[in-house]
Amino acid sequence: VVVFGKGGVGKSTVAVNLALALQKIGHRVGLLDVDIYGPSLPTLLGISGRPAVSNRRILPMEADGLRVMSLGFLMDEDTPVIWRGPIVTGIIRQFLRDVDWSGLDYLIVDMPPGTGDAQLALAQTVPVDGAVIVTTPSDLSLIDAARGLQMFKTLNVEVMGIVTNMSKFVVPSTKEEFFIFGNPAEVAKEADRLETPVLGEIPLDLTVREGGDAGRPVVVGQPESPVTEAFVELAKVVAEKKPPHAEGAAGEGAEQPKKGLFSFLKS
Repeated sequence: VVVFGKGGVGKSTVAVNLALALQKIGHRVGLLDVDIYGPSLPTLLGISGRPAVSNRRILPMEADGLRVMSLGFLMDEDTPVIWRGPIVTGIIRQFLRDVDWSGLDYLIVDMPPGTGDAQLALAQTVPVDGAVIVTTPSDLSLIDAARGLQMFKTLNVEVMGIVTNMSKFVVPSTKEEFFIFGNPAEVAKEADRLETPVLGEIPLDLTVREGGDAGRPVVVGQPESPVTEAFVELAKVVAEKKPPHAEGAAGEGAEQPKKGLFSFLKS
């Protein structure tokens, strides 16, 4: 699954919490951060350190039961990445081929913005099961979402649907609803035009931001909250649309998952 959205729509936060929600409903999940220029998963998950190597394979780090790999584990926090496209492509392919992802039901990939080298490297390196487009209800975000959808169609990647993030704000005391970034009905209208479904809506909630800053994502930090429920419902929809492949399922001697690859992109 590839999630694509304009920068600032909360793509990485959706990726992390969807991964945890898939795990919550019983799946074995990996999370790969190939946002080379701005890796954020170490911060969002509150993990640091260097991954180990065994039998010439890189062993992912672990956080809240997820297996996680990010360039952020291999570089100092304040070090900028100043690499040209071919180097970025090589790193992405190495993360896909040389990291031990065996035994997973789903691998979610958090990718950098745009429609360039990183996206092509993913599509050309492994079979991608489907794409999920993440957007807010704003007109500008919807324009980029449509571009992302067309990109994946060009790459022959199935688009599963759209996720509306920060769809509305519900006042805790009064339950009154406000549309901060635009009316989610506009997302539904655009989805109809693009002939793709809306998979779910994630409300705007302070606990999501607080959990990301604290390295404790909302799905594990606030397991009974309404926003966690929204992520779990989204995970159920995703899992129903794309059940785990038998050859990628966890177990003794499982091969690297050739399918069941879920990627998340932003622009």
